[in-house]
Amino acid sequence: MVTSPPSRKDSEVQVRSWGFSHVFTWNDGCNAHYPAHSHACLTTHLIRRGALTITYPNDEKPTKETFTAGDRVDVDAGRVHEVWMGNEGCEYVIGEM
Repeated sequence: MVTSPPSRKDSEVQVRSWGFSHVFTWNDGCNAHYPAHSHACLTTHLIRRGALTITYPNDEKPTKETFTAGDRVDVDAGRVHEVWMGNEGCEYVIGEM
């Protein structure tokens, strides 16, 4: 039996339940790229569809990790990261403290 992914609303409710007060859904097109940057607060990303690849270029040994639908990615406040979207783009719910 194939199950449907949670609705956008349900995904946003889930992220709020993790303690994030500012929650919204974001869409990026295929192969979108965000150069190295950081945020002032802890952020979370709940992937709804597509894929997101992230690296932390200031880490001692940077690696790239790819996340897909259902995965959660947390990025600590001030941690520099760089992000690429997959060939199908990516839809994800962002939570900010």
